[in-house]
Order: sequence, then C-alpha cells, then structure tokens
Amino acid sequence: MPKEALSKQFSALRNLPRFFKLIWKTSKSLTIGNLALRFVKAGIPLAKLWVAKEIIDEVIRLIDVGAANTQYLWWMVGIELGLVILSDLINRIITLLDSLLGDLFSNTTSVELIRHAAILDMYQFENPSFYDKLERARRQTTSRTVLMSMVLSQLQDMITILFLGAGLIAFNPWLILLLIIAVIPSFLGESHFNQRTYSLTMSLTPERRELDYIRFIGASYKTAKEVKIFTLSDFLARRFETLANEYYKANRKIAVSRAGWGIVFSAIGSLAYYGAYVFIIIQTINAVITVGTLTFLAGSFNRMQSMLQMIMSRFSRIAESALYLQDLFDFFELRPQIVSTDNSLPFPKLKKGFTFENVGFKYPNSDKWAIRNLSFHLNVGEKLALVGENGAGKTTLVKLMARLYEPSEGRILVDGIDIKSFDLLDLRQNIGIIFQDYVKFQLPVKENIAIGNIEGLEDKELIQEAAVKSLADKVVEELPDKYEQVLGKRFENGVELSGGQWQKVALARAYMRKAQLLILDEPTSALDARAEHEVFQRFAKLIEGKSAVLISHRFSTVRMADHILFLENGQKLEYGSHEELIKKNGKYAELFNLQAQGYL
Repeated sequence: MPKEALSKQFSALRNLPRFFKLIWKTSKSLTIGNLALRFVKAGIPLAKLWVAKEIIDEVIRLIDVGAANTQYLWWMVGIELGLVILSDLINRIITLLDSLLGDLFSNTTSVELIRHAAILDMYQFENPSFYDKLERARRQTTSRTVLMSMVLSQLQDMITILFLGAGLIAFNPWLILLLIIAVIPSFLGESHFNQRTYSLTMSLTPERRELDYIRFIGASYKTAKEVKIFTLSDFLARRFETLANEYYKANRKIAVSRAGWGIVFSAIGSLAYYGAYVFIIIQTINAVITVGTLTFLAGSFNRMQSMLQMIMSRFSRIAESALYLQDLFDFFELRPQIVSTDNSLPFPKLKKGFTFENVGFKYPNSDKWAIRNLSFHLNVGEKLALVGENGAGKTTLVKLMARLYEPSEGRILVDGIDIKSFDLLDLRQNIGIIFQDYVKFQLPVKENIAIGNIEGLEDKELIQEAAVKSLADKVVEELPDKYEQVLGKRFENGVELSGGQWQKVALARAYMRKAQLLILDEPTSALDARAEHEVFQRFAKLIEGKSAVLISHRFSTVRMADHILFLENGQKLEYGSHEELIKKNGKYAELFNLQAQGYL
C-alpha cells in the first residue's frame, strides 16, 4: 500500500472530532446514553468467557469427585443466562439510540446544508466543480450517520479487547504478537482498496451527476413530452448505459482484486488462530492449564482475532468515511464574497434612487463583458424599461441591482451611497424581483404566492390581495382546493397550470413584498400581447410612487415606461422616453416599427 494513501487515511481521521462535535450538538442526552451502554456492553464478552470457564471446570470437578453440591454450578449458569439477556437488551437499546441519533443528525445536517447553500454567491452555483462538491456534501448528510455507529462500535470493541488481552498476556504474551501478525496484512489490504475506491468515487463525481441527470430526464413528468415527441428514449438509454458501464468496469476491477487478496489475508488469519489453538491444547494435555482455562483462552483468542480483524477492517471503513466526510466540511468551509460589512447601513427610504456609474461586469471564468461602461439613473417612482436582444445584458443588470453579483468595474449608488455599504439582507428585502425563469414550486397556491414574502405565509388577506393584483385570483377560483390546492403533478391531487396561469401566480409574489423597487424580468412571456398589456397597466397603477424596472420584448408594453434603456452587447445604445426614441429613429424605432407591422 502506498505511504501517501495510508497517510491520507490517517489524516482523514482528524475529521472525527469535528464530526462528533456535530453529533454532541445534535443531542447530548442520546450521545451520553449511547456511550454509557456501549461501555457496559464492552465488558460482557470477558464476563461470559470467564463464567463459561467456571462452569466447565466445575462440571469436571463434580465428575471427578462425585460431589453432590451443585449450587455454585447453577449460580454460574444463572449468571451466564443473565449476561445473555442483558447483552441482548443493551444491543437493542443501542440500536434504537443509534437510529434516533442518526436520524436527528441527518436532519440537522441537511438543514445546515440548506442554510449554508443559501448564503453562497450566485457565481458559485454556476461552477461545475461547485456542483460536484455540493453533490458529495449532500450525500454525506444521510450516509455519514453510519460512521457514528462504526466509530462507537470501534471504541466498544477496543475496550473489550483490552479486557480479553489482559487474560492472554497473563498466560502467554506471545499469543498477542501472533494475533497482530495475523491481522496486519488484512488491515493494510483493506486500507489500500478503500483508498482506491475513494479515489474512483472522487474522479467520477461528474459522471455520477450526469447519470443522475439522465435518469431524471429519462423518466420525469417535466421532460415526458419532449422524450415522447422526439423519441429520445433510446438515445437517453444508450447514453446512460455507456456511462454506467464505464463506472461498472472501473469498480469491478477494484472489487475483483479486493476479493482475491481478501481470500489470502483470511487464510493467514486462520493459520494464526489454529497455531495458537494447537499450542493451548498441548498446554492442556500437559496439565499446565485446566480444560476451563483452555476454553477461556481459546475463546478469548478467537474473539480477539475476529475483533481485531473487525477493528482493522472497520478502521479502514472509518478512514474511508472520514475521507468522504471531508467533502461535507469542505462545503461548509465555502464562504461568499458578497457579504455585508461590519458597519453596514440599513437600507434607506429612497429619495434619489439608483445610479449606475461606468459599470462593467464579466461572469466568472469568462473574458467577455456582459455589461460595459453602463451609466444611467433610476429616479424614485420612475418606471424604467430595459430593451434589447437576447444576451444584451438586461437580466445581468437587474442581478447587479440586487447584489447577486458585484460589478467588475464602476459602481452602483443608492441615494448617492455605494450599494456595498448597505446591509445585504435589508437591501434584498427592499427589492422584489420576478425572473423570467421563475420557479414553479410544487407547493400549495398560498405558499407559492407567499414565497415573495415568506414571513406573510399566515397572512391570508395579504396573500389574497396579492392574488387579486396579479389576476391570479381568477386562476385560484377554478381550483378544487382554492388557496390550499397543491400545484404541479409531483404530489397526489396536484393540479398543473398553464404557462399563463403559472405566471400570474408568480407575479403575485412581487405584490407580497413591500419593496421600494420592483423588477419584472419578462415574467409575462407566456401571456398573449393583450393579457401582458393588461398586467403591466395594472402593475403601473398598483405600484404608484415606487420605482420599477420592466423587461419585455413587446414594445407595445414597453412604451408605458417613463424611460427606456436600449442595450446592445452590454452597452447603452439608446436612452429616453418612447416618444423621444421614436423621434430619434434609431435601433429602438426600427424594432418597434417591425413589431408593429406584425399586428397590421
């Protein structure tokens, strides 16, 4: 086994103290109870072997001397029965505590993972290596609960071995040395193959994510239409089969080698045991020890050998699990770059509005400017429309306003103060955004709407008022369970909405938030031109006195904005009111007239 592999496994054990701090934090009482019971359980094997020795010696003594007093014998038999019952009882309680503690730990860690993911930056979610790390961390929230049981069992067995070892050492220390020689090859072999398995898993994380993705799109309600219409099933099945076979072949190679070497190491252990067994038998024949002592020593040696092999094997599995555990801790070590400063300011009651000063932005790992040299001002109470072809930088602009990204150059001001100076949470609570790729949550209608301001989840009047403003109330009236109706087909009795109906529900989220700036990023694309115009007219009336940014490809809707910012290749091409841009007879006027001709 390579030194670096063994060193890596030992270094991974440094994760265990942190791991058990999480377990202790999960439930102190369950942890203490578990440890106490395991300590008691650790002494039972020695006690049972000693009682068995006494029973055998007493039986032989009674046969030899013909004594009629069997009281001591039956006392030993009763004690042995009591130890068996106690051992079974403790095992069941330990299993129960492990299960309860494991479930609590899994739940607690999953909650922490969700909360931590929420504070990370957008650019991190757009990085494939981040998704690999997130996927491995997500797996640890459930699979690592087994690690807790393994480590506790390891401690329990080590205490048992200390008890049993004391008896062997008192008889002959060379038996202990023979045991060590028997189990070390098996331990090194297990460690080697665990390291190879971990390395394989790490290297194939992207492929496993792709397998999960293909499995999802191959059998999902969301993709069923495209799969059927475009007859993609064979293509997806072949793609999955190819990737799965590659993973299988790599894993099979390790599994075959592991099984072959396992046979060799097992044979070495068996030879060592029977060598010791023969030695003990000879000592019994020569009357150096009693038959009861023979049974005690043979049982102790056999138990210690199996326990040492189990400890060595379990050590490798613990080290392997600790290696995977590092993935969870690595994820929790990730820190966002966009954070509030220590002396951040509360978001103000807007008086001047938002100002972009020569703002430029590049997405991470990209040499292309998504936005460059962009300067404009959005006054309080003003409605600004963003216009431009796909990829012009419209959505990027609103993400910068909400500080989902930081400008690569230039700055954004709020009432003349750099946006970075304000508390991040306070800033986002004062901005309501409905993106074009809004999420269709498979939740009840009231929760789908309340997502815009989740603190108002129990405020029925606020939710209904938001639905009325977005025209979603008419959609709700047609649903069997009204505001309690689950949307989507993922869960039982769920109802799927049309694209336009979903958009009205999503728009209601914007009205839930008492924000000073509202942004609609093409959220009405599934509505027809008349319906979209009606929604935006209603929107304009309902947000009187608030600032708004509208993004739409329909110029008949855009014209109701106070000012229009036309973007091209991330730069400001034209700026002004609808009338001013028509008179200018530039790119905006050209596209407006082209669209208008389509309605003639």
